[in-house]
Amino acid sequence: MTQAATIAADAVDEGDFAALKAEIAAYVANEGEAWTRRIEDERAVPPELREELSARGYLSLAGPVEYGGRGIPFSRYLELLELFSMSHASLRMIVHVANGVWRAVDQFATEEQRRQFVLPAVTGACTVAFTLTEPTAGTGADLRCSVEREGDTYHLSGEKHLITFGVSCDRWLLFARLAGTTGKDGTVALLVDRATPGVEVQDMGESLGVRGTDHAHLVFDRAPVPVADRLGDEGRGLEVAFGGFLTPSRIAVGMTCVGLARRAQELAVAHAKTRETFGKPLAARQAISFALAENAADIEAARQLVLHAAREWEKGAPEASTLSSMAKLTAVEMISRVTDKALQVHGGIGFWASQPIERVYRDARAQRFEEGTNEIQKTIIARDVVAAAPQLEPASPPAESGAGPAGSGSERAS
Repeated sequence: MTQAATIAADAVDEGDFAALKAEIAAYVANEGEAWTRRIEDERAVPPELREELSARGYLSLAGPVEYGGRGIPFSRYLELLELFSMSHASLRMIVHVANGVWRAVDQFATEEQRRQFVLPAVTGACTVAFTLTEPTAGTGADLRCSVEREGDTYHLSGEKHLITFGVSCDRWLLFARLAGTTGKDGTVALLVDRATPGVEVQDMGESLGVRGTDHAHLVFDRAPVPVADRLGDEGRGLEVAFGGFLTPSRIAVGMTCVGLARRAQELAVAHAKTRETFGKPLAARQAISFALAENAADIEAARQLVLHAAREWEKGAPEASTLSSMAKLTAVEMISRVTDKALQVHGGIGFWASQPIERVYRDARAQRFEEGTNEIQKTIIARDVVAAAPQLEPASPPAESGAGPAGSGSERAS
């Protein structure tokens, strides 16, 4: 049994938690690197990786103990996710999704749905793919995937794409709307069985980064979905999507940026200490040392904002949603700067696939799309900033007067 199995639900024993962090750090540095090489060589994630992560208890770290999880509080779990994120992006993606998607289901689940869907998701027995993005719509209230209800069955039609684990999952946590409705009030959340008839599943092929993780394009043609597999009431679909999954997931993605940036920094520092030019290591060059210093400050600033957002979300603070977007935006922009400088420190050799920084650089770019683009985050933040600002009275125009430079000038001119 690994250290993951010893953490209590109501409190974190710091000794046990430190041992768990050391265990995960060692796993990432050893087995994780072996999996990284295999994934990059085979261009696929072997099923054995998920099985290994599950057996070690890493897919149930954040789930409640009563559900079969380890009960690690969200903000402390992020310390572990940071370590996983220093490994291959496909490995951290498995850990990240398994430890988060159950929340979206749980908040609206009936007791029967909790038994049928949530508990297997927490223990890793069931893989659930978050299925929101569409090729012909934005991500939100303009969903075009629709359902028509006939008795106890919804007939689902439309398309989804860029669905992580959408090919290999057991269920799609899918968001659609009642046919003929507009806006968020017509949305529904459905747990759609992967084996449902009337669904065409297309693997979208290899991407620039996060190689090996499958992404699906899904086409539904009146696919039957039992009404019993709907989460919450009709009209509350986006509440399931945003409150239960996207808010904490954006915070978690912020921490995955911190972890991967930390790996890029490690590689850059190691290269700068060993690579010599004109008789000196690169680390002795001010330009290089300043770049490494900027990276260190950038990483720590993002880490602290992510952890602050996580703690506010745990408390149920009303500004948690805005903070999650701030954390994700800040961390994503940070990792872009850090990985760019880390690659530059390597010089031309860093551009080659033989160097770990090349894969890190590719994986980092994907973060700018995950759980909403930077532009989406800025829209959310700006909306709340403007709404919270006090309404100020417009300034009164100055009274007319002959005094002052303008008046004096006109008088002189006359």
